Amino acid sequence: MKIKIGNITVFLLDSYDMISKRAAAMVASQVTVKPKSVLGLATGSTPVGMYQELVKMYQKDEVDFSDIRTFNLDEYFPIQQDNEQSYAYYMNQNLFSHINIKKESIHIPNGATSDVGIECDVYDKAMEDAGGIDLQVLGIGNNGHIGFNEPNLHFETGTHVVELDAGTIQANARFFQSESEVPRQAISMGIRNIMNAKKIVLLANGAAKADIMEKMLYGEVSPHVPASVLQLHRDVTVLLDQEAGAKIRSHIK
Repeated sequence: MKIKIGNITVFLLDSYDMISKRAAAMVASQVTVKPKSVLGLATGSTPVGMYQELVKMYQKDEVDFSDIRTFNLDEYFPIQQDNEQSYAYYMNQNLFSHINIKKESIHIPNGATSDVGIECDVYDKAMEDAGGIDLQVLGIGNNGHIGFNEPNLHFETGTHVVELDAGTIQANARFFQSESEVPRQAISMGIRNIMNAKKIVLLANGAAKADIMEKMLYGEVSPHVPASVLQLHRDVTVLLDQEAGAKIRSHIK
C-alpha cells in the first residue's frame, strides 16, 4: 500500500524482506543514475537486510560502487574502529568489504579522536566538499531519534557530540556483553546535515516502532520527536512493514 502524507511517501509492505529489497533497489537506482553519488548510510539492525541485498546485486554485476562516496550518520564515542561494536566495523562487515568501493571514499566519524570538536568540523567540511548527500538512508529509534539526534529542546544543526539517552543505551545493550559497555556518547550528523540530503529513505519494522511512526508522520514538528522534522523535507520515502505501520491505517480516510 502506498500512502501520501504531506511530502512524505509511505509504503506499507508485507515483510522485512520486502523493505530490504525495496530499499536496496532505491540505493542501486541512485548509483546507476548517478555513478558518483554521495550516499548517507545508517547502521543498526534495520538496514542489515538492505546491505545484504546490495551485496547480492554487486555480486551479480547489477551495480557498481567504484565511484560512490559514503558518509555514515554516526559513531559511538569513544570507541576504536576495530572494536566489533563500532559502526566502522559494522559497515565493513555488512557492506564495504564485499563491494568495490574505494577505501578513501568511505567516511565515518572517528570515535577514537583526541579532539572531537575538530573531528565534527572536519566531517561537516568533508560533506560540504563532496557536494552534499544525494540519498540518505535512515532508521528510527523508539524515541524518534534519527542518527543519534536524541529528543532535545532544539534541533542540533551540524555534526556534534551527543549524550545518549538511557533508553538508547538500553536498546543498544543487546549488541554488547553488558549495558555497562555501551558508550555514553556518540558523534552524529546533525539535523541540518540530514535535511540537506536531496532524497531520504527511512526504514522501520516491527510493532515496537508503531507508536513513534505515528508521532513522526502525524504529530507536530518538534525536537522532542527528532524524526518529525522530516515532514519539512521535499523528498522522503518511508518503508514500513505492517506492524510498524499499524497505527497509520487509522488516519486513512
